[in-house]
Amino acid sequence: MEAKITAVLKEQVDPVLSTHFGGAVLTGIEDGTVYVKLTGQCASCPSAGETLESVVKEILMAEIPEIKDVKLDQTVSEDLLEMARKLLNKEK
Repeated sequence: MEAKITAVLKEQVDPVLSTHFGGAVLTGIEDGTVYVKLTGQCASCPSAGETLESVVKEILMAEIPEIKDVKLDQTVSEDLLEMARKLLNKEK
């Protein structure tokens, strides 16, 4: 199912989000719930929740009936946290 979700995100969701300089990536699947992180301008948009519901979730659930729900992954990547730690430690 992971490959199918990734393909739908790339082929159907990303073209819609790219009009707003964004995209979507799969970050996990758990018990039929798909976790997606928005990228680019969509990642910091105040309407990210609406975009998830009206674009990402709608397309994914229509294309892949096995999906029970789609949720927004708002975690911060470990790479970004590590970069912030390095920057903060240099200032001391």
